[in-house]
Amino acid sequence: MYRVAITGIGIVSCLGNNLQEVGAALRAGRSGIVIDPRRVEMGFRSPLTGQISNFDDSLLSRKQRKSMPDFAVWAYATARDALAQAGLDAAAIANDMTGLIYGCDSSCVAAVEQVAVLAEKGDTHSIGSGQIFRSMTSTVTMNLNTLLQTRGACWSLSSACSSGGHAVGQAADLIRLGRQERVICGGAQEINWQSMCSFDGLGAFSPRVEDPCAASRPFDAERDGLVPSGGATSVVLERYDLAEKRGACILGELLGYGFSSDGGQLAVPSHDGISRAMRMALDQSGLAAAEIDYLSAHATSTPAGDAAEAANIRAVFGASTPPISSLKSMTGHELWMSGASQVVYATIMAQQKFIAPNINYTRPSADTAGLNIIRETIHQAPSKVLCNSAGFGGTNSALVLRFS
Repeated sequence: MYRVAITGIGIVSCLGNNLQEVGAALRAGRSGIVIDPRRVEMGFRSPLTGQISNFDDSLLSRKQRKSMPDFAVWAYATARDALAQAGLDAAAIANDMTGLIYGCDSSCVAAVEQVAVLAEKGDTHSIGSGQIFRSMTSTVTMNLNTLLQTRGACWSLSSACSSGGHAVGQAADLIRLGRQERVICGGAQEINWQSMCSFDGLGAFSPRVEDPCAASRPFDAERDGLVPSGGATSVVLERYDLAEKRGACILGELLGYGFSSDGGQLAVPSHDGISRAMRMALDQSGLAAAEIDYLSAHATSTPAGDAAEAANIRAVFGASTPPISSLKSMTGHELWMSGASQVVYATIMAQQKFIAPNINYTRPSADTAGLNIIRETIHQAPSKVLCNSAGFGGTNSALVLRFS
């Protein structure tokens, strides 16, 4: 089995469009949550959302963007940044041993737009050739494959809000088995209101519109729902020995990947699913639970979800848990990309030597009491990190990372 190195990362999120901006926001505990006026106009119960600001899409031509929804363009930008940090040029990735795997479980707005064109024009000819590629769930990987000219693995992974975590884990497995030498992996999530209206109808979103930055409250007694968000993120994983041989700057190592499913209900998490994924990831990593010095929680700020994760964490770590924070307190729930973005956020913190807090955590509820929740920024780099993600249908991912 080969070791797996992290050599490049990139991100576009509501906290910023580059590693420096995002790192500064995480360190300061600064929220990226806003009120979307369009959602107010459309009658949403909760108009709260993460928002991508000041993104420059001129890195691609209009023709190239024709087949890409905005989140695929964001994904390309993050892949480009991650490859630049990794020191991999076009020639180095245009081969059978370089792959692409991204987590993505929807591409809603393109389907809405093409139906609107048909209704207005009365014929399908007016829809345009780009819409078919924009509306497919695999839009990120098919477009990135064309742009980057990779020739190995190329697929999108759909598993609700654990999609990004499973994409990174599966990429690592391919490298570990020797089937790929490097994989550009990550996740992407659309933010448009069209993709969120049915979710809003479930009453799952926080209605705390009087204070948007305080709305996402993972593990807190007053949590009342998640805040939707999104963006895109990329991670370059490589065979560790090959990265060392070419003199790459190794940012960290992916030691373990665990997965599980609840085998239960569609929208109610179980009290053992995530713990089974965590144990699998720890077993593969060779680390004991007590060696983890930071846990990046999935916790989305929903009453039932946070309670279930708290129980799963106690099942693995017992009464003494590592420092824990859910970065969704600042970013909102990045849905399909969230498992992959946690890897990027953890790597940023390791590089910039701090651990970000769980903002808006004032007091625990009965079911989250006893967890070691980080209330203030810790000015010390994490060394051994466990990242959780979970999705509808009871699909769970856990990743163990090591930073030197």
